[in-house]
Amino acid sequence: MKKFRTIQIGANLYSLFSDEFKSAGYRKHYSDASFGEKLKRYSKEAGMKVVYPALLLHYLMKSNEVPLKAKLILSAALGYFILPVDFIPDFAPLLGFTDDLGVLLLILRQMAAHVTPEIRRQAREHVRKWFGETDSTSLDLLDKEYLLK
Repeated sequence: MKKFRTIQIGANLYSLFSDEFKSAGYRKHYSDASFGEKLKRYSKEAGMKVVYPALLLHYLMKSNEVPLKAKLILSAALGYFILPVDFIPDFAPLLGFTDDLGVLLLILRQMAAHVTPEIRRQAREHVRKWFGETDSTSLDLLDKEYLLK
C-alpha cells in the first residue's frame, strides 16, 4: 500500500510539472536569486541530501545542452522548491523538506540522462563550499541513490 501511494504521489507531481500550462504557476517563482536565497537560509537544516539534488537541477537549468521542454519541467520543480507554500511547511521539524526532496528526486530521475560530469562537478563544488570538505564517497553514494550512476 505504501509503495502504491508513493507511486501515485509521484505520478501526480510529474503530471503537474510535465504539463506546460499547469506548471506555469510554479515556473514564475523560479529565479537564480530566490533559489540561492532559499538554499542559503535552509542549507544546514535541509542537509546535503536535499541541497545536492537541488544544485544538480539548478546547474541543469543553466546548461545549454538541456532542451527547452526539460528546462520548463526543471523550472517548475525548482519553483516548487522555492515556493513558500508547500504540502509540508519547511519549518516543520524533521518533515519540512520531505515534499521538496520528493519533487527534486522525481524530476532528477527523469532528467538523469542530461546530468553530465561537468554538472556534477559544479554541484559538488558548491556543496563543498557550503558544507566544508565533503567526502567524495558520500556524494558518490547520493549519486547512486538518486540513480545517476
